Amino acid sequence: MSQTSPPASLLRESALRTLSLEQAAIGALMSRLDEEFDHACRLMLDCQGRVIVTGMGKSGHIAGKIAATLASTGTPAFFVHPGEASHGDLGMITRGDVVLALSNSGETAEVTALLPLLKRLGTPLISMTGRPGSTLARHADAHLNSAVEREACPHDLAPTSSTTAALALGDALAVALLEARGFTAEDFALSHPGGTLGKRLLLTVQDLMHSGDRLPLVTLGSPLRDALIEITRQGLGFTCVVDQQGRLAGVYTDGDLRRTLDQHHDLRDLTVDEVMTRPGKRISPQVLAAEAVRLMEDSRITALAVVDDQQRPIGALHMHDLLASGVI
Repeated sequence: MSQTSPPASLLRESALRTLSLEQAAIGALMSRLDEEFDHACRLMLDCQGRVIVTGMGKSGHIAGKIAATLASTGTPAFFVHPGEASHGDLGMITRGDVVLALSNSGETAEVTALLPLLKRLGTPLISMTGRPGSTLARHADAHLNSAVEREACPHDLAPTSSTTAALALGDALAVALLEARGFTAEDFALSHPGGTLGKRLLLTVQDLMHSGDRLPLVTLGSPLRDALIEITRQGLGFTCVVDQQGRLAGVYTDGDLRRTLDQHHDLRDLTVDEVMTRPGKRISPQVLAAEAVRLMEDSRITALAVVDDQQRPIGALHMHDLLASGVI
């Protein structure tokens, strides 16, 4: 027998109630950040090994994500399943490591079973629990209080608000450590070399620019006809215009051509000097390709001249190159 779906408004009301409870859970964390958070950060910053993150059940899933976030933001870390740790995987933890253990109750048997072993190793322990008086919290070197008033689950049972709070607290740790280490966008890219993210952060203008015979170029004083032939030959929508020393004096673009046609009835006697754009947008070859995208978007152009330290054109970059490379 088919069931009738509840009205959409009731579904939205349930969703809004959940989001409100989880928002409140995250907000409550702010007033509880104290010296324990500082101590936890210092333990991880001073760590000579890795940060081992552990947790059971839903807390284990959150622990895995925290470990991944730490590892990608400059803090070497990985997840160890507490049940497996008691059956051999404890060998993954060394004296130079720091353990971050998650348990909402602070009494999860698989996690608390690790306490004697960690104490014997002398491995610093950071706990993240919802009960400051719990076994795990009391035996930790630093305790992070992730308590929530209630779960978003209407029965106050399924881990919802508590796991959201733990995840947010893990992000707070990762970002605090990232900033303390001076971790840069380039550092981040080194651990994300694949896909669009790596391309956006790693590729420079020099990697994508057209150079050599593919560089559109005419000199000052050239007939406009020569500039149009060069634009057509290279197919980049513009040409660089250089002075006698080879420095970029300006550019002539498809847009300039439209303006020229509006303003001049006879193009035969025009030189490129009379109608080009001065000084023309330009960029250094060492600049990240993502910055070139921003410059093009801000200037509402589709191509850039690439110049060296003496302002001599050495390349040309087109928006199509950025699209083809996956930077945008």
